[in-house]
This record gives sequence, structure tokens and C-alpha cells, in this order.
Amino acid sequence: MTVSPSLDDMQRAGFPMGGEPSIAVDFADTLVTTTEPWTDLLADPAAATRWWQTQAARLPAGPPPDPLTARRLRNAVRDLLDSHLEGRAAHATSVEDVNAIAATVPTSVRIATDAAAPRAETRWHVEAGGNAPMAAVAREAVSLITDPERMGRLRRCANPECSMLFLAETKRRMWCTANLCGNRARAARHYQRTRSGTTDA
Repeated sequence: MTVSPSLDDMQRAGFPMGGEPSIAVDFADTLVTTTEPWTDLLADPAAATRWWQTQAARLPAGPPPDPLTARRLRNAVRDLLDSHLEGRAAHATSVEDVNAIAATVPTSVRIATDAAAPRAETRWHVEAGGNAPMAAVAREAVSLITDPERMGRLRRCANPECSMLFLAETKRRMWCTANLCGNRARAARHYQRTRSGTTDA
């Protein structure tokens, strides 16, 4: 799970945000919480398929997961990340759901010899059931949520009308994307400056 899609890849697939170093954050961002009711970007089966296909390079092989179970996991991950930002306790069911789905597919480490030099490879044992891509997302959520350094970089977009989350690489990053909320903020500042100039004149 190392090759992240780019933001351009995600936007071409129809999603406003994506390409974060953590697939758990990308997954949480498929739920827009600033609309009433909340907007589920995976509600359309075709959109859900596109999301999983776009993320496939950093997931173990496997079919797209059951939509209801995937949304349950996504809602749990979103609650865990939002609770951190809001300084509140996450719902107990969110922790239980992430832990349960992370445990559905056992893994083992093996030596892969298909390249010039042997390398370690993770094998996902789906013989007994479970969905490897979804279990991998749940495990990444566990890894992220229990990593204080990465969670210290978790941010919500500074646009009050946007609910997108991201892991800030620098303290200066305020917007989910430069081409969406960043551009809107620049346009608003420009409008205020030109309007102020007109008023002064």
C-alpha cells in the first residue's frame, strides 16, 4: 500500500479530494459532512467502483467490497478522525467496526522471489472470507489513528463550507486542494481588495 493516486487521478474519477498519503483519509473524504443531509460520494455504485479502482495500486488484490459494509467502515473512520479534530471521544461502535474489519483477513509475511532480489511480501488469506482491500483500509486507519505524529498533522479544510480532511506536510497548508478551496479563497480575497478599492475611490 505505497503507491498513492494523485489528486488529478482522484478528480478525474469524480472525487473532489484524494491522493493523501493515508488511504484512510481518502476514504473518510468520501463523506461530505457540511451538507444537510450529509453527502455520500460512494452512494452511486459506479462511483464506488471508480473509487476502489483508482485506489487499487495501494491495496491488495480483491473485488470491490460490499457497499453497506464499506460505508459502515467509512463512517467509522470518519468519526475517529473527526473526534480527534473536535477533541471528543469517538463512538465506541466506530472503534469496534474498524477493529473488526481489520481482523477479517489474516496476513502472513513471505519471501517473494519474482524480482532480481528476494523481498518481503504480505499475503492476504481470504480463503476463510473477508475482503482484503477493505481490511487493508481498516488496518491503515488503525495505523494512522495510533500514530501521534501523523495525527498531529491531520487537518480539516479552512473553508467552513468544506469538510475535507488532509495530512498537512507543512504548517502553512490550510486548504484541502489548491485548485478548489484554495482558488476560492484567493478569488474572495481579490474580490474584497478590488471592492475595497472601488469603495475608496
